[in-house]
Amino acid sequence: MAEINGATTLEELAVLISEALEAAGIIATLSGGGAVSIYSKNQYMSHDLDFVTSADARRLHDAIAPLGFRQSSSKRLFEHPLTAWLVEFPAGPLGFGAREVDHRAIPLLETPYGSLRIITPILCVIDRLAAYLHWNDRQCWDQAVLVCRSHPVNWEEITSWARNEGMPMEEINLLRTMSSSSP
Repeated sequence: MAEINGATTLEELAVLISEALEAAGIIATLSGGGAVSIYSKNQYMSHDLDFVTSADARRLHDAIAPLGFRQSSSKRLFEHPLTAWLVEFPAGPLGFGAREVDHRAIPLLETPYGSLRIITPILCVIDRLAAYLHWNDRQCWDQAVLVCRSHPVNWEEITSWARNEGMPMEEINLLRTMSSSSP
């Protein structure tokens, strides 16, 4: 197992955590800004890694403590003395607005560092749009654009989700336009 140090990248760290969780029988999916960082090749840099899971805090602690993590200010927030990234475990289910996704339906992404359970690029866009809708956070909108520019996305799936959530189609059309233009 690789050792975590100041040179460990966000993607390496995510893989180490994901593999430790899987080895402990915990299914947890990387979501949020960490997924955006990976899919945008760090055009956006997250400050934490959010692994959505229904596992209890004790099991999470036992799975990642051997990596050097310790609980922080909350039972579901962990820090490591040699990295600036925090690791948070939002409670499941894995959801995007009204849409829930079974963790087992999320394929493992093979990276140069190992296997990572991470939402797909399309779900990453939907996740950021859900955050944008819920909090009116323009940064989440910008993150959705970055992922769309970096990966092919299924516009029918995004449009269908947006309709179900009551998102104006003008915004989806704008996202599509912005995603096809150069940064």
